[in-house]
Amino acid sequence: MVDFTKIPITELFGSNCFSNAVMYKRLPKNIYKAIVAVQNEEQELTLEVAEVVAAAMRDWAISKGASHYTHWFHPLTGLTAEKHDAFIAPTSDGQIIMEFSGKELIKGEPDASSFPSGGLRATFEARGYTAWDVTSPAFLKQDATGTTLCIPTAFISYYGQALDKKVPLLKSIEALNKQAIRVLRALGNETAKRVIPTVGPEQEYFLIDREYYNKRPDLILTGRTVFGSMPAKGQELEDHYFGAIKERVADFMRELNTELWKVGIAAKTQHNEVAPNQFEIAPVFATTTIAVDANQLVMETLKNVARRKGMEALLHEKPFAGVNGSGKHNNWSLATDDGTNLFEPGANPESNARFLLFATAVVEAIDRYALLIRASAATAANDHRLGANEAPPAIVSIFFGGPLTELFEDIATGKSLHHTDSNGTIGLGVTSLPSLPKDVSDRNRTSPFAFTGNKFEFRMVGSSQSIATPNTYLNTAVAQVLSEFADKLEHAQDKNQAIQAIIKESYSAHRRVVFNGNGYTDEWVKEAEIRGLPNVRNAVDALAVLVQEETIKLFETHKVLTREESESRYHIYLEKYARQVNIEAGVTVDLAQRYIFPAATRYAKNLAKSASALSGLGVKNTAQVEQAKHIAELTAELFKKTEELSQVLTKAQDIENVIERAKAYCTTVCPAMNAVRSQGDALEKLVAKDLWPLPGYDELLFKL
Repeated sequence: MVDFTKIPITELFGSNCFSNAVMYKRLPKNIYKAIVAVQNEEQELTLEVAEVVAAAMRDWAISKGASHYTHWFHPLTGLTAEKHDAFIAPTSDGQIIMEFSGKELIKGEPDASSFPSGGLRATFEARGYTAWDVTSPAFLKQDATGTTLCIPTAFISYYGQALDKKVPLLKSIEALNKQAIRVLRALGNETAKRVIPTVGPEQEYFLIDREYYNKRPDLILTGRTVFGSMPAKGQELEDHYFGAIKERVADFMRELNTELWKVGIAAKTQHNEVAPNQFEIAPVFATTTIAVDANQLVMETLKNVARRKGMEALLHEKPFAGVNGSGKHNNWSLATDDGTNLFEPGANPESNARFLLFATAVVEAIDRYALLIRASAATAANDHRLGANEAPPAIVSIFFGGPLTELFEDIATGKSLHHTDSNGTIGLGVTSLPSLPKDVSDRNRTSPFAFTGNKFEFRMVGSSQSIATPNTYLNTAVAQVLSEFADKLEHAQDKNQAIQAIIKESYSAHRRVVFNGNGYTDEWVKEAEIRGLPNVRNAVDALAVLVQEETIKLFETHKVLTREESESRYHIYLEKYARQVNIEAGVTVDLAQRYIFPAATRYAKNLAKSASALSGLGVKNTAQVEQAKHIAELTAELFKKTEELSQVLTKAQDIENVIERAKAYCTTVCPAMNAVRSQGDALEKLVAKDLWPLPGYDELLFKL
């Protein structure tokens, strides 16, 4: 086996990725140019080009030990899917040859019958197609089963409906590009051909010893602990954050980096997070499609490497009550193909005018489509995290920091924007708009959508989520605002005045969404209500925006989702919510009845028996009697609350309508689960450690 620790990182990086650099070496020059043109949407992919690429891809993969290939895609489960086919093809003489055609590269046909469709097709309509996503490189997966060539693809039904998260994402990228280019052209930029959204997702996760994981049915089945009381120490000393990395964890991180670097993922930053046994990994920015695919691989690789190291990686948003949960900070920006970051404050009036215009578009988009942005992070798991002390509240707001906010406020009140230079350059003036440094604001970790220098950090996204949906919604919302800006600019006789008017009018109308304070406070919740900002506290309510007419019109206008596709996603996400809570409730009942109740009863009985024995010896032990009585009372209450949970769970399961069923799980089952947990956690504090049937938080959070 190859010892990758002895290979220079420069040679290791991308060694299992069929990147543009690899294609440049392996493809004829005319074919390589054609592929790049297809990636830039300058021409259509032809079968002739695909045949040459397929042959080169096959030879490269086989040279590295691959025997199978798969079209790797993102169904609406939020996970990834793959069906493996061997390269072999039989010959007439009983031998085989290794084949892989252009047709096989371009299109696959997995059985689509068991993937969520939300009513887009009947169960018996099994045909689905995968189509090669040329914008994201193929890569090799290597594990105990062998080496497989993975080809990133989109996934559609027989009638062309999107059955995945990639198709809408690609359409949203094109919608954003189209409208952003219109704005740039109106500003006089004739060099940029494309505007590309880029993303750098920071992935948070927990590591626990697999020995303890295997003894926790709740972690195995749901990804979180449905019971568990905090030990004497939690995260209050803040000694874990950015602390020295333990040797066992460092060893895990080294192997994780190696696996990610091999497939071309530029994993760069790693550190201890706030909660005990919580960590973070962050890659370098990439184009959105590559970043989305890479993040799915990061999550999968985290789990695989952890298991090889005798650990388990937890990606649930709130695996442990009482300490920080895990998010996925989606750092989003816009760049042109000629190297300009549109959110980079400039050193001259022209670039600052562009920066302010695009930043204003984001402010308006976040305010107008706040409910949609909120829905992009709406899951049963994220409900446990949002609004807690480590995550932003369920109120969508945007952070700019003092200097930049002051500048926008001056613009809104007419204190600036009065200069046009003698060359006719579209600018806002040196006197009215000074040069802006890159770091025009501090960072605000309590904001769900914060400007952090040359990008926006969307902090609401959950750690287990695919980032495809948040970026699809964000791209589309900003595309709509930019289209309206472009309409005004294209018809303006005086572009400079038009820019000034757009910024002033838009920011004035949507400044309510800008908030630079502490988003964790109750005061902000009250102020947000006064401002008229929505505060949607649970996923079921948040997802309703997907079927509102304004949302459907937005997606249809930009050809991102049809009405049917929007409605299908609404039903799929509600169904997923209900099923997740149903599993958690079932596990709660099972653990209460078969684990905690017997243990507590046994301990109460032992105490009573011990007190009785001492009494027979003439020794009164009132403490034991009282404790046995207290445990018996809590156990009786646990039994009662568990029965109540079982009853509301049964009622919820019997509801046929998916919307009403999801609401029932949210409003009745979740509170009933919490009531059972409170009794179980109270008992954990009293029952002898050797009799408690589950590893406690002290083992889960402090032993690695």
